[in-house]
Amino acid sequence: MDENADQAAVVAEYLIAPNPTNARLTRPVKGLDHTGAVAEISVVEERPLTIYLNRQEIVTAMTIGDYPEYLALGFLRNQGMLRADDVITGIDYDEELETVVVRTEIETSYEEKLQKKTRTSGCAVGTVFGDMMEGLEDVRLPEVEVKTSWLYALAHKINRTPSLYLEAGAIHGTVLCQQDRPLVYMEDVGRHNAVDKIAGWIQSTGADVSDKILYTTGRLTSEMVIKTAMMGIPVLASRSGFTAWGVEIAQEVGLTLIGRMRGQRFVCLAGEERLLRDMDPKDAPVEDKKHRRKSAGT
Repeated sequence: MDENADQAAVVAEYLIAPNPTNARLTRPVKGLDHTGAVAEISVVEERPLTIYLNRQEIVTAMTIGDYPEYLALGFLRNQGMLRADDVITGIDYDEELETVVVRTEIETSYEEKLQKKTRTSGCAVGTVFGDMMEGLEDVRLPEVEVKTSWLYALAHKINRTPSLYLEAGAIHGTVLCQQDRPLVYMEDVGRHNAVDKIAGWIQSTGADVSDKILYTTGRLTSEMVIKTAMMGIPVLASRSGFTAWGVEIAQEVGLTLIGRMRGQRFVCLAGEERLLRDMDPKDAPVEDKKHRRKSAGT
């Protein structure tokens, strides 16, 4: 199978895959390379998106501009501003004004939450509220078995998927997966935005996530762990590393936490008892260098 056919077969597995050919998401920019020669490369666009909940302005995030409705819905859900039983009556996106308004059946004021707004350690505009951990003490995730063959297959497929990262770099990806199949792949300049888009898709479709895996290219921080747990996803995996608080929270809520997925290697720091080692690492597929993400080498 040639490379184009191979990539087409991988993309066919997705419900939503990246669209690196979308001209709105990148821009060609000319500069000089290390030899002084003229070089033209594609760079990722950033656009502001202001999110409203009913009549209340909540936040302005920098984003690549795709799936704004999912981003807004997921952001509000992940910040605890939308409860599971809230009835959404409409989501209105205005491309010219760069705003999206999420409307609910019952309006609620969030001035107190806005006063407690803090910046997170994440890149781009990662915004979280001081009471984000409300309700986390009641979370206990399903005890889902995870085969190591699934992890190796997912990493191999995701790294070979045509994406904005491979086209232009400077971007994070998050993928909702089931066993060894990647389902929904979102990208953005901040890993928080990419996760929020996944959350918005879940909220919109009512998808069952009790047996799903969330794969991210970003660090496994406390916020990433909290968002995954609050979405009800029992497994979180990444090619990047961990923070101590992220590991501690994962252990408390029963989240299987796997990081440093590089080539044939990974490290599991929470939920190791749920791993089924059904594949010898030396038999795991290894992609060539041009498809490897940064820090993904063996």
